[in-house]
Amino acid sequence: MKKSLLILITLFATMVEAQEHQKQIPQIVVNGEGKIKVTPDQASITIAIETKGTKAIDVKKENDISVEKVIQFIKKMKLPKEDVLTQRVQLNPNYDYDKKKHSYIANQTIVINLKDLAKYDELMEGIVDAGANRIDNVEFKSSKINQIQSDARKAAMKDAMKKAEDYVSVLNGQKVGKALLINDNSQTYFPQPMFKAANMSVMADDSAPRETLAIGEMEVLCNVQVSFILE
Repeated sequence: MKKSLLILITLFATMVEAQEHQKQIPQIVVNGEGKIKVTPDQASITIAIETKGTKAIDVKKENDISVEKVIQFIKKMKLPKEDVLTQRVQLNPNYDYDKKKHSYIANQTIVINLKDLAKYDELMEGIVDAGANRIDNVEFKSSKINQIQSDARKAAMKDAMKKAEDYVSVLNGQKVGKALLINDNSQTYFPQPMFKAANMSVMADDSAPRETLAIGEMEVLCNVQVSFILE
């Protein structure tokens, strides 16, 4: 009985191994990269109006006045309403342990989606002059990002195909067949601009240079891993 069971187990293992061997398909696995460069034509600008003082109500009122002036200037720039968003409003107590005094800080953060970079310097100078005293972030974007990402994906696949053909070209009697598996290894990446740091008082000075950005180019990367059948 034990001998028969052992024979059955051995036979079953042999059959499984044979099936697995039949399932194995000659293939080649390569990585491909697609890289597209483009000059940004838009920017997302995050600014803040911050006010400090000893009385909460006075600090909040002063902050509201400054915010109103900033918003009025933005309206004069004739930016679409949907491109200007109040992101955060805060009023927080603050305690100075050295001086042992309480104070308050009011803060309002505004995000501006600027779709015309030619207005950048005028906008930044104007909002600082109106009362904005913090620039938290400037992120460059492209209005054609979807098409650019699509082009980068296609370039990555072409690169993978070219690599596979290079490898297989030295193998006699074989060629690259259909793709079995495609893995997208790309990561979302939002390039940051290089911009000159500037003191707020300098930015508001009419004598200061008005070109404050070095826009350069965005680089959109796509990485794929592709398994091709070897025919």
